[in-house]
Formats: sequence, structure tokens, C-alpha cells
Amino acid sequence: MGQNVQLSFRRAVVIVAALNLAYFGVEFTVAMTIKSVSLFADSVDFLEDASINFLVLIGFGWSAHNRARLGMALAGIFLIPGIATLWTAAEKLVRFASPSALPLTLTGAGALAVNFSCALLLARYRHHGGSLSRAAFLSARNDVIANLAIIAAGLVTALKLSPWPDLLVGIGIAAMNADAAREVFVVAKKEHAEAKP
Repeated sequence: MGQNVQLSFRRAVVIVAALNLAYFGVEFTVAMTIKSVSLFADSVDFLEDASINFLVLIGFGWSAHNRARLGMALAGIFLIPGIATLWTAAEKLVRFASPSALPLTLTGAGALAVNFSCALLLARYRHHGGSLSRAAFLSARNDVIANLAIIAAGLVTALKLSPWPDLLVGIGIAAMNADAAREVFVVAKKEHAEAKP
């Protein structure tokens, strides 16, 4: 990655990390208020994305070997929101109630705007910098997909008054994060093997 590309990538990562951290607070508050599994999963994912992007920023200047090791650690971080979501989903099954559809939909739409902006900022770097830039991009891309699903869950909840759309989207977000973790780990493991002396 050239010097100019590195600088613009670092700027993009700082912006993305700040946006994720800010919207985490918004989404987490709404998730706790309306008891939404999908918003909870996505809010934890915002916090995870902020952490990932800050770690990418720190690790970008490291040696190839250490960047690869950080990439493998980031793959593990991808799994944290999934575990938290499964716990929340289990609690939701005990207290089987629908979240409020309007805050669910509107908060999902706000998250979509934030994540779409982040994905656009990171898209041009997804093939530069190995597993670190891949982790940052996949995080944002997966979140766009998750937010579309949250909006759909909100609309279906408004029509059906069922907790199932929220639950299923939350579990889907967990599965998507697990797949992203696998992809980042595979790339990082390959980088680690190639970086060995």
C-alpha cells in the first residue's frame, strides 16, 4: 500500500471508528428501552466495529507477522456480538414479547445510514493491507446487510405483532459475524504463514 493510500486509509478508519462508537450509544439505548434482540446485536456490533477499527489503526504500522497475528485476534472479536446476541435471544424466548415496531425501524434506518457511509469509505481499501483492511470492510458491509434486515423486521413486526422477526434477525446477525470471523481468520492465517522467516 503506497504512502498516500496508507494516509487516506488511516483517515477513513478514524472516521469509521468514531461513527461506530457514536451510534453504539444511540442503538444500545433504544435496544434496552424496547427490548429488541436485533438492535441489541447490532449495537454490540457497533461497539465491536469501533474496537476493530481502532485496532486496525494501531496495528497497520506493525510488521507483516504481527499484523497477521492481530488479524487472527480480530477474527475472535467478530464472535463476541454473536455470543451476546444468543444470550439475549435466549432471554427473549423466556419473555416472549414484540419490540415496538416504529423505534425498531427508525433506529435500523439510522444504523443503515451510518454503516453504508462506513462501507463506502472502506470499500476502496478492502484489497489493500491484508486481513486488517478486510476486517474493517467486512464489518461495515455486514452491518449494511444487518440493518436492512432490522428495518424489514420492524416493518413485519408492525404488521404481525410478533417477536419472531426481531429474534430471527438477531440470530442472523450472529451467524453473519461468525462467517466474517472465519473469512478474516483464513486470510490472517495465510498472511502469518507467509510472514514466517
